[in-house]
Amino acid sequence: FSPPPFLPTAPMLTLLSMFYYICLRRRSRSGTRGEALTSRRAVESGQRAVLPVSVEVEQYAKEVLDFSSHYGSENSMSYTMWNLAGVPNVYPSSGDFTQTAVFRAYGTWWEQCASAPPPFRRTPKGFHSQDYIELGFEEPVYPTGVDVLETYYPGAIVQILACSHNPFSQNPPTDVRWEVLWSGEPTKVLTPQARQFSPTIKHINFPTNLLRLEVNSSLLDYYTELDAVILRGVKERPMLALYKMPVIDISDLSDSEEELSDVGGPFRPGGVHQRTGNGYFDKLPYELIQLILSHLTLPDLSRLAQSCKLLHQHCCDPLQYTQLSLQPYWGRLSDASLGHLQSRCTLLQRLNLSWTGNRGALTLTGFSSFMKACGLSLVCLELSCCHFLNEACLEVVSQTCPGLQELNLSSCDRLNPQAFTHISKLTRLRRLVLYRTKIEQTAILSILTFCIELRHLNLGSCVRIEDYDVVASMLATRCRSLCSLDLWRCRNLTDRGLAELVSGCRMLEELDLGWCPTLQSSTGCFQHLARSLPRLRKLFLTANRTVCDSDIEELAAGCPSLQHLDILGTRLVSAASLKKLLQSCPKLLLLDVSFCSQIDMRVFQELSGSFPNVAIKKSFTQ
Repeated sequence: FSPPPFLPTAPMLTLLSMFYYICLRRRSRSGTRGEALTSRRAVESGQRAVLPVSVEVEQYAKEVLDFSSHYGSENSMSYTMWNLAGVPNVYPSSGDFTQTAVFRAYGTWWEQCASAPPPFRRTPKGFHSQDYIELGFEEPVYPTGVDVLETYYPGAIVQILACSHNPFSQNPPTDVRWEVLWSGEPTKVLTPQARQFSPTIKHINFPTNLLRLEVNSSLLDYYTELDAVILRGVKERPMLALYKMPVIDISDLSDSEEELSDVGGPFRPGGVHQRTGNGYFDKLPYELIQLILSHLTLPDLSRLAQSCKLLHQHCCDPLQYTQLSLQPYWGRLSDASLGHLQSRCTLLQRLNLSWTGNRGALTLTGFSSFMKACGLSLVCLELSCCHFLNEACLEVVSQTCPGLQELNLSSCDRLNPQAFTHISKLTRLRRLVLYRTKIEQTAILSILTFCIELRHLNLGSCVRIEDYDVVASMLATRCRSLCSLDLWRCRNLTDRGLAELVSGCRMLEELDLGWCPTLQSSTGCFQHLARSLPRLRKLFLTANRTVCDSDIEELAAGCPSLQHLDILGTRLVSAASLKKLLQSCPKLLLLDVSFCSQIDMRVFQELSGSFPNVAIKKSFTQ
């Protein structure tokens, strides 16, 4: 922004100079000048960690400990994350193999859907991670290298981290520490061929046998597939030469009052009140300063709050915290962090705690205290992969968040089935994600009975629901405004349940029936679906081998708004019906015909050439 005309042109106390002052101030409290000079000389002279003479250990992952999503089911090994344990199954071959580890999504197709929530403000530009997997190895070592064997569409890995905790120890985790070994931006490798990814990693000062890989598949043309991970390292501790500069953590959110001065205070010679240091920054309108600060990340905001009373007031204003994503800081967040933030979040509306709190970092006490203080205005709560959650936590959410409209419990697979009954008390819910949870029939029926405003529901890979026909019937009766429904890999939905669903929920725009083996085209269920859902924009019939030409032709006639269609694996669809679909659905963006036996490479290339605006996918196996 341009300064008002009354501001002097003398040096101003810009945000940059404030940060510089803060860093000097914090540095002076936590290290001596001699230490800083030593560290600087070490960097300038290019000193590196000196490793003792030691035999390098090379080991494959012993066990898959945790992950955020996978393409496979919970009851088999095909395309599951568990395939990353042990020696390679596929490498150096390339292609689409069921023996590899595959995440649930790729590209931006899922983000384009109406069911996707809007992104959180203040997400750091350097945070790219969308999925993760944690791997345990037999022996703790000081890492010297990590090799990832990627066998299909490589380039998704954006971060590799090491943990100080031994996952196979019988002792409870204490003082768990994560260090980034390597990080980078999402990439699009020009070829889908297999490769060994071996980035140069940072040396760390503790042994590890727990690695975490984080991925971002947004630039990839298809699902990335991983085959194995190798951890290389030595058992003897390296001599790390460099002094580690102190870091201001998000937990460091408060200073004592006597340390907070008026704006320009530290720059006033002799204590005389002068206006030459701050350029009348405090004369700017309150709203303008708030707007400037709204572009800062949470750690920057926390640092700036320690510079002076004026900026402390602005940085602690609850209006700066109506949205709060703590997911990028999952490895550092603790009960103390939430305690420091609590007074600032009284107007909080959207909260993202996904991936946080595991291995004892968050407790029921810390979570409950925060929710009781900050939950009243909350409308969106993201809790994906939060393994600290228990039944008492969900009970607290149901009691403290009366206006909650969005709840994401994706991959909270350690929550006991009884915990989900508390969700039925959140009667204003509009979006509910229960992917890969242990919810059972009684709980989901209770939720559908009371949460009649639901617009988006994800029950993908919820294998404990005994009868999806009953669930579909309840949806058709109670949730007639439903816009999206994900039933990925539900095992027992039949044509009867699907018929009830599409007859009662005619507002559906997204329907995922991928890998639902009990649906048969011969019953006419897919044609009835196409005739009943004129607003349909996304339909996944993945791996249903019975989908045929008449189903495709009915979609072409009844679903002109169709954008995403996945019919991977069918043997009964011809090029002629696909051409009719492409001509009749001008908004179509994605069409997956992988492993469709009648669509050979020649037909695939002809269709791709005739309809260049459609991303037609055809996977291959070498």
